[in-house]
Amino acid sequence: MALFLAEHTHPADQCPARNPELAPQLLALISNASRGDLRVRGEAVATGGHHLYLIVEGASADAVSRYFAPFGQIGSLTVTPASHCEEVVARGAC
Repeated sequence: MALFLAEHTHPADQCPARNPELAPQLLALISNASRGDLRVRGEAVATGGHHLYLIVEGASADAVSRYFAPFGQIGSLTVTPASHCEEVVARGAC
């Protein structure tokens, strides 16, 4: 599986953490990703911000984008190919 960074941002006035119906659904989406073809290796939200970072392993950027599409409906979702630090050092370049 390949490594990807998935980044989601949303406006402060549309923060899903404030929505008692939507927030649990989005948390479940992250938690349940590993039951399918994806593996979430890390997740964090910038403190005081409205920016979610996910480190995900999957077959393709398209597969990651499709799975996390609900985040894109309430803001933006960007999926970028990534590498582990050891791989970058081994090849001598980012």
